[in-house]
Parts: sequence; structure tokens; C-alpha cells
Amino acid sequence: MARNEEKAQSMLNRFITMKQEEKRKPRERRPYLASECRDLADADRWRGEILREIGVKVAEIQNEGLGEHRLRDLNDEINKLLRERSHWERRILELGGRDYSRSSNAALMTDLDGNIVAIPNPSGRGPGYRYFGAAKKLPGVRELFDKPPEVRKRRTRYEIHKRINAGYYGYYDDEDGVLEPLEAAAEKRMRDEVVTEWHRVERVRREAMKNVVSGEVAAAGGRGGEAAREVLFEEVEEEVEEERRLEEERMEREKGEEAGREFVAHVPLPDEKEIERMVLEKKKKELLSKYTSDTLQGEQKEAKEMLNVQR
Repeated sequence: MARNEEKAQSMLNRFITMKQEEKRKPRERRPYLASECRDLADADRWRGEILREIGVKVAEIQNEGLGEHRLRDLNDEINKLLRERSHWERRILELGGRDYSRSSNAALMTDLDGNIVAIPNPSGRGPGYRYFGAAKKLPGVRELFDKPPEVRKRRTRYEIHKRINAGYYGYYDDEDGVLEPLEAAAEKRMRDEVVTEWHRVERVRREAMKNVVSGEVAAAGGRGGEAAREVLFEEVEEEVEEERRLEEERMEREKGEEAGREFVAHVPLPDEKEIERMVLEKKKKELLSKYTSDTLQGEQKEAKEMLNVQR
């Protein structure tokens, strides 16, 4: 039994294949210019053919092992097909067909991570030039998709204070109506605690004063006695502190006097009255010298000597 390859090369099969090709119409080539097409159906067919070619080339350009030159050629061919597709879409619209430009995303470009980046003309090769697949990793192309480091501008003191208003200092906290009920509840609770404590202390103080009057504080015991001693201690606490301070001052004064007694003076020292008299005499002399003449001062001095006045 003959194999398939031998059957295909047989004279009869070759003859039948040749007759079938003769009956077929010659393969029609896509017009070079989209404006040459006059039929809407043909324009849609040529656009579909371009889309299939773009899909094949985009799948091929994903291979990083093709080499730099081949990747650049494939990327150029894809961009050329994209421009040709836009021409056919405009021609279809002119012939009354569907507007494909509304659903087209040719203007979008993505980086290596798949994020859409706004680069209108990244390579300088004309508006709308795009990179696909492994072509994004080529030397000189990767840098186009790298975002420049953000330089954080230092704000001036004026810019910082420009955004500060009364709300920054908490003056608007009561306007939202949230803080006031919370503060009112807390204030009421604290007020009740203070009033309750005041009543307790007042009640114990009265009992303690009654016991003091009747002489039963020393003999009182148990919880009532402890409460009474506590209240009495609160009442006399300031007095005890004052007495303690006075006692400390007295002890320091006594220490100073003892230290003064140990000092022995070998010359007579003036006391406080004598010092006051000398100071007063000096001030009198200064006033007399300022407001009286020398002649009047001499007469006063002679009169004091005649009357034997020491002052």
C-alpha cells in the first residue's frame, strides 16, 4: 500500500491539483492605499486581515531570544500595521460603515508592569509610536518607562502656617456636636463624685466634732473612729505644717545664735541703733550740704559747740 507522500506525488494527483488552481481566481492583493477601495465589505475584510497580521507579529515579538535587530524590525512592522489599520478605519467610516476609532485603544501605552503610562511621543519617531513585548526591554527603551524620582519640595514656614486655622487649635471641636454630649456626661459624673465625697466628709466631720465635744474621740474605735481621725487630720494638717515650718526656722535661728556666740570680737562693734543713728546723721549732712551754704553750716556748727550739742 502506497504512503500519503507517494500518493501526493503521483501524476494523477498533481494533475488534479493543477486543474483546481486554474479554476481559482488569482489571489487578490490588499490595495496600497485605503482610498482606492470602493466597497464597504472589502474594506472590512482588509481591516480584518490587518488585525490578524498584527496578532501574529505581537505574539512573535514576545520572544526575547530573537535578538535586538529582529525585535526592532518587528516593532516597526507592528506600528506600520497599526497606522494602516487606522487608515482603513477612516475609509470604512467614509463609506458609511462602523466607527471603529471609538473602541480603539491605540493611544494607550503600558510599561513593563502593565500599567498605562502617558507617553505621547517617547521615542521621537513620530506621534503614537508604541513598543510591544520584548521591545520594551531593549537598550534605550527601558529608560523611557522609568519614572523619574520624585523630588520632595521642602515647604516654607509661610506655606505651613497658611493651612493652620482655628480648627488646628481645637476651636471648631464643639461645632460638630459630638464632643459636647461626651463632655457633659463626664462632667456630670465627676460632679456627682465630688458632691458625694463632700457629703461623706461633712457627715464624718460633724460626727467627729460631736465626739470631740463629748470627749469620746480618743475612746472611739472601729470604722467611725478611723473616719473621725481622718477628718480631724485633714482639718489640722495645715496647722501642723505651719508649726513644723516655724519649728525649723527657730532651730536654724538658734544654730545661728550659737555660731554667733562662738565668735569673739576684740574691738567694740556698734549695735543696730548706733548704725541707724550714723546712717541718719550721714543723710542729714548730705541734705545740708546740698541745700545750705557754707556760711550757714559754719554758724550752725558754732552754735552746737556753744550749746555743747553732740548731734
